[in-house]
Amino acid sequence: MEIVEIEAEGMTVAVLEGRLDTATAPAAEARLLALLAERPVVADLSAVRYVSSAGLRVLLKAAKQGTASGHGFSICGLQSPVREVFEISGFDRIITAYPTRAEALAA
Repeated sequence: MEIVEIEAEGMTVAVLEGRLDTATAPAAEARLLALLAERPVVADLSAVRYVSSAGLRVLLKAAKQGTASGHGFSICGLQSPVREVFEISGFDRIITAYPTRAEALAA
């Protein structure tokens, strides 16, 4: 899992690439929560091929932290297999998701 950070419109876009699973979840969680301490975060998942339950937990924790801090957290760019996991698990009703990065930044 690689995370590239981009500053855009007063937010941090965290571009995740690879698999968000048991092996990569701890590092992703630490990085996302650290970013959320400073400003709003959009997690761009367009290069994420797979999300496990551990990955979902990371995203849920980030969403809760975003709400608690008042900074906000959203995701964008869900690929079909990842979107299916979000829909089946009900996470599409918990975490704000946008089709594209541009839409997430504009919201």
